[in-house]
Amino acid sequence: MTDTDNIIIDTTARIFRELADPQTVNSAADESWKRDLWSALEESGLTLAWVPDTLGGAGAEIQDGFDIAKTAGAHAVAVPLAETLLAGWLLAKAGLTTPAGPMTVALSGAAQAPALDEAGRLTGRADGVPLAEAADHLVLMADGPGGRQVCLVALPDCEVLGGPGMAGDGVAGVVLDGAEPAARSAVPNTLAAEDLMLMGAAVRACQMAGALQAVLDMAVDYAQERQAFGRPIAKFQAVQHNLARLASETAAAAAAAGSAADTIAGADAFDDAVFLEVAAAKIRAGEAAGEGAAIAHQVLGAIGFTDEHVLHRFTRRLWAWRDDFGTETEWAVGLGAMVAAGGADALWPLVASR
Repeated sequence: MTDTDNIIIDTTARIFRELADPQTVNSAADESWKRDLWSALEESGLTLAWVPDTLGGAGAEIQDGFDIAKTAGAHAVAVPLAETLLAGWLLAKAGLTTPAGPMTVALSGAAQAPALDEAGRLTGRADGVPLAEAADHLVLMADGPGGRQVCLVALPDCEVLGGPGMAGDGVAGVVLDGAEPAARSAVPNTLAAEDLMLMGAAVRACQMAGALQAVLDMAVDYAQERQAFGRPIAKFQAVQHNLARLASETAAAAAAAGSAADTIAGADAFDDAVFLEVAAAKIRAGEAAGEGAAIAHQVLGAIGFTDEHVLHRFTRRLWAWRDDFGTETEWAVGLGAMVAAGGADALWPLVASR
């Protein structure tokens, strides 16, 4: 880890610690805290870490963005920071200048996938758009007469059909019919439609790794403070066993997510090695999210289920993030298909090279 990495991680952690402490946010009467948090994130350049300075961004390294996502996950972030990172990355790939304000992204491939008509207006809808109601712009890829293009769309020009989602942060369907992109550009040959899915899955894996570390710390602290039969419950073997399992799940998620981020950072293109790493990270982090959340709630008992306690802010987002950008099952099927297509002779060299 370089000095720059440490600075970025420390800056991100400090902003969330000062402006979005989970307990303070959980007790807040309204969501006015989000304005100060977003302003601080934007002023520090963290929201556009993956955008070159020539296009209005911070020009940070790929690894820096993943570090930001993991640190944000450790604070159960409820603003579209990860989504804005991804949107900025996609805009930068197409050479488009990034606007100010929060953004989100939509994946292509749905039955009513967004498309461009002859007049350059969008048709169709995008489903499962995270934090759409909190964003100013939506970035997506749409097919049109001139081929596939990256489009920047002002969300007030669209119909947003929102729902709370698992975490309560909002997951929406966005009806695009008649919306004219604020900017658009042809998708470069170096960018495939699946690349956004890979980047999104890697980001979610990093967020889950960060959240699991926070959940582990929370469970350990509680077990050391909570008394039963005259001693901390951390002294009981059953609780120690649960905490050890939680630590193992957290370590596995962190290792898998870190390996995927490192592979993407060092890759010239999204090849089979990148797919293997990202699929493995999303699957393993998703498994850890399910197991880890269950263990944490067991350690904390009834207190962890109450609105007043912050644990639910983490576990609900863990449950939501494991399904975003492909579920564990979808990635497992894709990984199996890739291995089968490569044949038995190609499997071991691919695995051994990691």
